[in-house]
Amino acid sequence: MTARPELPGFADDDAGQARDPQFATTLARGIDILLAYRVGESLLGNKDFAERTGLSRPTVARLTHTLTTLGYLRRDAAQGKYRLGAAVLTAGYSLLAGMHVRQIAQPLMKALANELGGAVSLGLRDRISMVYVETARSTDRLRYTPDIGATLPILTTAIGRAWLCRAPVRERDETLNRLKLADPEGYARFAAQFARIRGALEQNGFCSCRAEWREDVYAFAVPLSRALDGRLFVVNCAIPAQQKTFSALEREAAPRLVALVQELEARLGMR
Repeated sequence: MTARPELPGFADDDAGQARDPQFATTLARGIDILLAYRVGESLLGNKDFAERTGLSRPTVARLTHTLTTLGYLRRDAAQGKYRLGAAVLTAGYSLLAGMHVRQIAQPLMKALANELGGAVSLGLRDRISMVYVETARSTDRLRYTPDIGATLPILTTAIGRAWLCRAPVRERDETLNRLKLADPEGYARFAAQFARIRGALEQNGFCSCRAEWREDVYAFAVPLSRALDGRLFVVNCAIPAQQKTFSALEREAAPRLVALVQELEARLGMR
């Protein structure tokens, strides 16, 4: 399977997979098909899947047929392409329903979002991206309106940097190695400032992003002090850049986010 660094699932070390006798390559390829959809896309054809995964057209055709039979894809006969099927949603809901932290965090997040006039989200790592598992917005009229399931890059976002600062060393290093393969230039830029970012988290309790990922958003993020059920969660807030200066938000918004995470940990029995 050819590595395709533009999508999260395609930055894996194929040689490492080949050495693993327990690795089910066919299953992995089927999952890569499902991961090929990007935000805002509803229809993809076999040609699209082949280009994005590096798989041959005959292999893609067999996989899409199987995924359609199982309900993970739905074929649009008029377009000759495929939509994601309801089985994908069912699998995702089972995952979310089992995250008790979401229900506890949501009212705290909503209250802070209303106070700050922005969005507050809870996320975790998914391969070489961060993914939101809960989010709250002050209003739907925000230009940046994150939603559950939305993915963000790790290296250029506050939530991704906070995860890297707090993640277990082995998991962090494995993730950084994959990011280096997927985005060598981005990795080099991040590596040059990683020590400073870690120092800022230790000193201030949060990581920040000054319109680096999106020029219209300032963001701050705080990781939980330890993993829950083997997963490290991070809470972030994103505020329109035109609302206040970055320095003002760093003084006013970031400490409130730190306090939110402290309260969340107390309610979870982590303190």
